[in-house]
Amino acid sequence: MTQAPNGIDTPGLSPTFKAALWMTGTIVSFSSMAVAGREVSYALDTFEIMMYRSLIGLLIVALVLTVTGRWQVVRHRLIGQHVIRNLAHFTGQNLWLFAVTAIPLAQVFALEFTSPLWVLILSPLLLGERLTRNRALCALAGFIGILIVARPSPSTLEIGLLAAASAALFFALTNILTKRLTRHETIGGIIFWLTALQLIMGIVAAGWDGDIALPGLAELPFVVVIALGGLTAHFCLTNALAIAPATVVMPFDFVRLPAIAVIGMLLYGEPLDIWIFVGGVVIFGAIYMNILAETRRNRVV
Repeated sequence: MTQAPNGIDTPGLSPTFKAALWMTGTIVSFSSMAVAGREVSYALDTFEIMMYRSLIGLLIVALVLTVTGRWQVVRHRLIGQHVIRNLAHFTGQNLWLFAVTAIPLAQVFALEFTSPLWVLILSPLLLGERLTRNRALCALAGFIGILIVARPSPSTLEIGLLAAASAALFFALTNILTKRLTRHETIGGIIFWLTALQLIMGIVAAGWDGDIALPGLAELPFVVVIALGGLTAHFCLTNALAIAPATVVMPFDFVRLPAIAVIGMLLYGEPLDIWIFVGGVVIFGAIYMNILAETRRNRVV
């Protein structure tokens, strides 16, 4: 009898099917965050949204650490690295939240998929990893995909596109800095400092003008969805990757693009732009080919 990471017995289910179930949770979580971010944007700015999200997240993390008796994983020895990592993540999240209010949701998600390609480019600089010929070609293909999605010109280039593309860059930087931290820190410690530090950053940024808006009864459910969505999305994605290799998980993750495109059409009347899908396929293809190449290389090594 097999057992899923959450402790629920799942007899007879293949690893691929279980990974698909976890990825369904990931897709629902990310899509819910995007919709909730747009719905609450008329009442709260992105700094306020991040502040309340971090507050709720910190309460949840503190509760989990208390119940499990694992407060010892929270250490301050590498607090400087935590601050730098969370500055990058805080910036990326604010740019992402702004983008979901400014451009079609499918366009935001398509550009967000470029984050692994930025990791390929930045890893040699920040982690000392080698930029192989295959990685360089994959990064180039991904950049072509970005051009197809954005189709930059004086008439189409707007702040929302720049925000979404920049968010992917900061998410890549966050992932690289997280990888460095995991060499010495536990996941519980990293998540605690994520919520605690970004709460402080949110308070400072939201209160800079001396006016912090409180969410009303209409906005509060959306703020909770954003907070919970961020935690559950990464929890589900981590479990999927623990069950099945990235070559299996990534195709499921790409379902986010058509899913959010349909949601955008149904809720906001956003057109189903064929070029977003074409560019998204090119970006996904570049990422997937790099995963396949890295998997083969690791087997040889």
